[in-house]
Amino acid sequence: MNPEVIAALRELEREKGIAFETILHGLEEAMASAYKTWWKQENPTADDEFAGFRAEIDPVSGDLRIWQQELNEIEGEEGELHMEVASEKEVVPVPEEFKGRIGAQTAKQVIFQKLRDAEREMTYEEFAGREGDVVTGIVQQQERRYTLLDLGKVEALLPQAEQVPSEPYRHGERLKAYITEVRRGTKGPQIVVSRSHPGLLKALFALEVPEIEEGIVEIKAVAREPGHRSKMAVSSNEPAVDPVGACVGPKGSRVRMVVNELRGEKIDVVPWSPKAEDFVANALQPAKVKEVRIDTDTQTALVVVPDYQLSLAIGKEGQNARLAARLTGWRIDIKSETQVGDEARSSARAAAEAPLVEEAPVEEAPAVKEPEAPAVEEAPAVKEPEAPAEAPSQE
Repeated sequence: MNPEVIAALRELEREKGIAFETILHGLEEAMASAYKTWWKQENPTADDEFAGFRAEIDPVSGDLRIWQQELNEIEGEEGELHMEVASEKEVVPVPEEFKGRIGAQTAKQVIFQKLRDAEREMTYEEFAGREGDVVTGIVQQQERRYTLLDLGKVEALLPQAEQVPSEPYRHGERLKAYITEVRRGTKGPQIVVSRSHPGLLKALFALEVPEIEEGIVEIKAVAREPGHRSKMAVSSNEPAVDPVGACVGPKGSRVRMVVNELRGEKIDVVPWSPKAEDFVANALQPAKVKEVRIDTDTQTALVVVPDYQLSLAIGKEGQNARLAARLTGWRIDIKSETQVGDEARSSARAAAEAPLVEEAPVEEAPAVKEPEAPAVEEAPAVKEPEAPAEAPSQE
């Protein structure tokens, strides 16, 4: 070690943003490990299990000092064994052949490794917490299971499940994608992106519509069939601002930018409403709705449309109705005015033709004859005894 090495570490700190202490500490650990390797070669019969080494580099002069440690095996509270420093003594002098060739090689390896680790950590910190953001990358590699996007400092993974089947990804083309996950990996941060996530639609509109970024216009719900069609419900926090007009833009300029980025995917922007009947009717745009009947028990909405609007309300292969149901969270049953009228007349006719049910005659309950009271026999008259005849007098 020498002052030139210290100066080089300080320069790396300024250029790469890596803390000087981080590199110096890593260099000390590497020098201690390298010295132990050299020591084992010089002392092949020594028991190195109980020998440890600690290195210290002066941050100004670059002087290297090494201590040899005596280790003891200690049993922890839970019965596990670990090594503990019992004593240490400084190695004086440090062998010159070690400080020369081995020291230079070790320093170089440590510096490069620390640079790679620091750059990976900085890249991770840059992308950590950015789930939900949109990034722009260049298609680098495409395989059956995934596509790689070059984001500049790192590559992002676009899995097959997150791709739009109708989109071809050509090598070298620029592509916007939605970050779904950022995690640490053994070779640096792993960033997973998506082209099919509904959040991509919201994020693209946030980039094009300043009112969304400012919180004036709010995206309430999104339903998407990637590559084909999407619906987005918006509301305004200021009565003077039309949320749909803000998202569509002058002559459709804002929504056109999003459609182009999604390669022609059709987008319906509809006004959100807290009233279920109005929200369901809006969600079925561009079809015109005559009436909406809500059944909260079954979470079903019966929608009545003019006859000529029925096919438009349902959409090709039921797409418009399906997206409206996802957007609102209601089960939607669409019928034309003629269908509703026919059903009403059929119900009325069935009720009129139903046979009258005669009421069964109610039989009167037989009169209950009260039992006659039994005759009360008169008690026989009690004959009072006659008075005895008076005895004859004796004269």
